[in-house]
Amino acid sequence: MAKYSDRKKIEAARDYCSGHLGLRQVAQRHRVNVASLRLWAAAYRLHGARGVLTKDRRFYSADFKLSVLQRVHSERLSCRQAAALFNIRRHDMIGSWQRAYEIGGVAALHPGARVTAMPKQSKPGVKRLPDQARTREQLLEELHQLRMENAYLKKLKALAQPVRDKEPKSCKS
Repeated sequence: MAKYSDRKKIEAARDYCSGHLGLRQVAQRHRVNVASLRLWAAAYRLHGARGVLTKDRRFYSADFKLSVLQRVHSERLSCRQAAALFNIRRHDMIGSWQRAYEIGGVAALHPGARVTAMPKQSKPGVKRLPDQARTREQLLEELHQLRMENAYLKKLKALAQPVRDKEPKSCKS
């Protein structure tokens, strides 16, 4: 069940779009989440009351997904803006489509297509052999690399800590 009724969403969106109060005041008045109200208001401006109504679960065609991604890219829209513009139920779906497209191209946008990430490549020239099979030079090179990483992380940790005086300075008369 939806957290907010369609009626409550429409009332809150209308109230905010009237321009009399700010986003936070309207959200407090209607006891709704500010981020949700922002989405409802954007959908209300673009599509009217039907843009705010609870949307059924849909499966979008690959052509539709591609057109959304092209528009996002050409107009530099955020996923939230694109979801409001195209009346898409969840804005995070657009991010999923972008990742799928980057990995598998248009074929990955078809309904039911499964996309898996590319396996991570090991660094060229570095062979993962058991320690007994590696030469002394290889082991020393790895030791040096690990020591550098460790030193870097220690320095990063030290920089992230707030600066504190060891003792408060006292006033001498």
